[in-house]
Amino acid sequence: MVGEPVTARETVLARLRAALGPAAPALTEVPRDYRRDGVVDIERLVDRLTDYRAQVHRVAATAVADTIAGILPAAATVVVPPGLPSAWLPSTVTVLPDDDLDNARIAAADAVVTAAAVAIADTGTVVLDGSPDQGRRVLSLLPDRHVCVVRTAQVVADVPQALARLTPHRPSTWISGPSATSDIELDRVEGVHGPRTLHVILLP
Repeated sequence: MVGEPVTARETVLARLRAALGPAAPALTEVPRDYRRDGVVDIERLVDRLTDYRAQVHRVAATAVADTIAGILPAAATVVVPPGLPSAWLPSTVTVLPDDDLDNARIAAADAVVTAAAVAIADTGTVVLDGSPDQGRRVLSLLPDRHVCVVRTAQVVADVPQALARLTPHRPSTWISGPSATSDIELDRVEGVHGPRTLHVILLP
């Protein structure tokens, strides 16, 4: 009504409308013609992971439990997502299934064991997407040691191929080696914001 004071909100909105003009700008088409013909190279994945200071174990599918037993200390406490295959877990460890464990219990565990959604050979990256055999993002961040099982069929050549396999609405965690950062003197420090040690068990 005439005579009513103009609020600050109305002033701001009026200025925005004036700046935008009468019509919204046309949307720009984003090109999606990424290169998708990369050839999967398992040796490149192993080389990249090793370069990032991950420890890679290439074993048969039947040897996962024995391999994990060799990685972890005796009587280790291991957090696992609810859908992880039980056959992967050795009898020498104490298993803590993640039934909404609090952060303190997760952080106090010796390790976490997960599967993966996809692995990228070109970048040496393992991607988790929160599936039942991978669990919540926090599981891969708090324990000091992460053991991740990757099947060869999950390895792709490059990032576009990886994105094509991932479901967009699922949360994804991209892991390239153990957690690491550098201080002002460029000294590498591991384990600041994630696992200090990453073991990747690569199955045929």
